[in-house]
Order: sequence, then structure tokens, then C-alpha cells
Amino acid sequence: MSHASQRPDIVSEGFGNPADPAVLLIMGAMASMSWWPEAFCRQLAGRGRFVIRYDNRDTGLSTKYPPGAPPYNFEDMVDDAIRVLDDHGVGKAHVVGMSMGGMLVQNVALKYPERVSALTVISSSPLGVDTSGLPGTTEAYKEHSAQGANVDWSNREQVLDFMVKDAGAIASTRHPFDEECTRAMVEADYDRSGGLASATNHFLLKGGGPKRTVRDLTAPLLVVHGTADPLFPIEHGEALAKVVPDARLVKIEGGGHEMHRSDWSQIIDAIVAHY
Repeated sequence: MSHASQRPDIVSEGFGNPADPAVLLIMGAMASMSWWPEAFCRQLAGRGRFVIRYDNRDTGLSTKYPPGAPPYNFEDMVDDAIRVLDDHGVGKAHVVGMSMGGMLVQNVALKYPERVSALTVISSSPLGVDTSGLPGTTEAYKEHSAQGANVDWSNREQVLDFMVKDAGAIASTRHPFDEECTRAMVEADYDRSGGLASATNHFLLKGGGPKRTVRDLTAPLLVVHGTADPLFPIEHGEALAKVVPDARLVKIEGGGHEMHRSDWSQIIDAIVAHY
């Protein structure tokens, strides 16, 4: 059974038995909870975990602000994660973040160490560490994302086309890209959210909090990273695992900046084994 709980600004949903160890899933920029597919959440819950996913501000059914001027900062999104745990009566959780969500969970674990039993960072980069020597986003992906500037974010067809192309541009090189399935998911997300224009606010966020570094982490760290990630190349995951003592790195062979259904079992096994 899943149940939904709503506060004025953050909508979340739990799967499984609330008495089981909690896992909080935090998605990346522009992404609602829908980007943690329900089937993924149920599989993880079936392994004896209470799984919580939620809509970041400006996505899904959570509060939205006019595009171009978000009245909140990155630190507010860090605090949102804790408020979601409070909503579900969870004292401590294994926090799992993907992409920007990976930066959020590093901040959550450093700001609220008493609330975090473990953390998993998927397809992200080390917080507060010099990454200037690491490979950057691929030229091909930069070229694609520059086209986002030409998208009319109030035009449903333009947005859907761009988002599906975006998913294809960051997809696994090992598994075929399922364009039809991706389009259906993006359409459902768009319609549930009432459009994605507000979600572009995520690219305008200021920090808002003190400078933190993952070197100060005390919770056990798992890093999951695709070897073909064009946004944060694998060296980012390797660097993160290297700077944190006893961190574990799980490489997804051919994995892009996504969680392909064919890789779910490897990712879920790693999360469950970690905590």
C-alpha cells in the first residue's frame, strides 16, 4: 500500500511498511517524484524498506513559483528533505539522491547528520571538492542542452519533444533507448505538474547555506555511477568515492545519466546491501 501526505508546499508518497528502515529518494533538477518510477519504489520496498519519494519545489504537485525568480534557495531544498521525513514520522533515513539530488543528499547528511543513517549518491559529483581537473559534460550533451534556451516552456509539444530528446541524450549506451515509454512518462509528468516552466527555476538557484565539503561526512557513503554518463563523467563518481574513507563505488556498465530499468536490480541490490 502507498499513502500520500501533503503539506502546503511539498507532496510526498510512501511505499511499504513504515516500521521498516526508511529510504528517502531525492530526484534532480526539474524532476518530480515521477522520475523515481513507482515500480522501482515498489521493488525497493519489497526488499524490506519504507520508501519515500517526493516532488521537489516547482515540480509535480508541490508549490510552484513564477519562472525566472525563485523566492527560495538551494538550502531551502535541503531543509525540504527533512520536512518530508517529519511528515512521515521518520527519525532517521538512508537518503538516496540522483544528479542535483546527489548534491542535496550530501548537504542533508552534512547539515543533519543525526537524521541520516547512510547515503547513496547516484550520477552526481563531490560536494565542496575541487573538480576542475575532472572531465566535464560532453560536447554533444552541451550542444543538446543549449537548445533548451530556444524552447517555449509554455508550449506542451515543444517541451515534450525537448525533454524526450534530453532523456535520449543522457541515456545508457548499453541498453536501447525506449522513446515511447519515455514520452509517456514525460507526458504524464507534464500533465500532472501542469507544465514544466516553473521547474526551470532549479537552474537559477543560489546556495544560501554555508560552504560544506563531503570530506566531513560521517554517514556511510555508497556511490552509484554510470560509466557512460555524459553529464557527470564517471570520474566524478570515482573522485567522490575516493575522498570519503570506506566509501563504496558501484559502476553501472554503459550507464548514462539515468536509471535504466535493466539496471534497477543492480542499483536496488547495492542500496539494500549498503544499509
